[in-house]
Amino acid sequence: MKNIGYAVVGTGYFGAELGRIMKEQEGAAITAVYDPENAEVIAEELGCDVETDLDTLFSREDVDAVIVASPNYLHKEPVVKAAEHGVHVFCEKPIALSYADCDEMVKACEKHGVTFMAGHVMNFFRGVRHAKKLINEGVIGDVLYCHSARNGWEEPQESISWKKIRAKSGGHLYHHIHELDCIQFIMGEPESVIMMGGNVAHRGEQFGDEDDMLFISLEFPNRKFAVLEYGSAFHWPEHYVLIQGTKGAIRLDMANVGMTVKTEAGEEHYLVHETKEEDDDRTRIYHGTEMDGAIMYGKPGKKPPMWLHSIMKNEMRYFNEIMHGAAVDEEFKPLLNGSAARAAIATADALTLSVKENRKVKVAEIK
Repeated sequence: MKNIGYAVVGTGYFGAELGRIMKEQEGAAITAVYDPENAEVIAEELGCDVETDLDTLFSREDVDAVIVASPNYLHKEPVVKAAEHGVHVFCEKPIALSYADCDEMVKACEKHGVTFMAGHVMNFFRGVRHAKKLINEGVIGDVLYCHSARNGWEEPQESISWKKIRAKSGGHLYHHIHELDCIQFIMGEPESVIMMGGNVAHRGEQFGDEDDMLFISLEFPNRKFAVLEYGSAFHWPEHYVLIQGTKGAIRLDMANVGMTVKTEAGEEHYLVHETKEEDDDRTRIYHGTEMDGAIMYGKPGKKPPMWLHSIMKNEMRYFNEIMHGAAVDEEFKPLLNGSAARAAIATADALTLSVKENRKVKVAEIK
């Protein structure tokens, strides 16, 4: 098997671990990394070179693909430059913080014929794949409504992470776009949206400037709906996706981790992650001191927990298989060309406009 050479742009908490995982995959090699702050340490660990210029990085003959895991607001440049050099792309979510930037990135990858995979990890949850299979088989009938919540309470941090700065992360809606993307994976794209919210409990120098309460309503064709809640001003933490159908319902619980399928025949219980040990590990973390405001703060040098490592491994394995010529699953095609990620950002931009103008917004206004 021919080795695929991977570069990593952004070697902080997530990028470093994606690099470690990809290095372990068959036919994969990490050849160079780029990061103004953490590159040297991670390059030594991975046994690869450090590059300080993106054009030089993507011009290397031993770079076939790149893993982009820099902060959210810094994704566009490396993705577009990679495409221009014919380098395939895996980019962490959200791929950008505006529809216009997403569209430019997707079109650049289309123009140059490169793969553009978005890091929407919920697509690789065992529970999400199982839920989609049951929905496709008609087990819960037609999906009518989805409801998700990702809530918790945030205490002051020792230092303010870029993840809490709206201009860098996009705030809860963009940085935690997983649930929105998951609902669109199940229900398609909404026609119109409404969002209310604001920063109600976390003002001041000890916090960032993101909104800490967001309440979202999505309206889909044929009178189907979804409601989402995000924020760090909730003392009763919740994290779940509930899927209501005409014949039953599916609940994916990421706090008390497990999957429940309810039909006329009764309730059945399944795993959300690959093993019960991973589900239990996530439950323990969620109810322990490692979570803050529904966020597990990752920092350079810290390793992800086992459940997250397992999901990241599934992503890297899949991307590496695609790089080696494997066929793309039909349902994953929008994930491999950037269109699913772009659609999620279109909805997020419509929601942002809804708050700004205090009205219902059609998603078509964004495109």
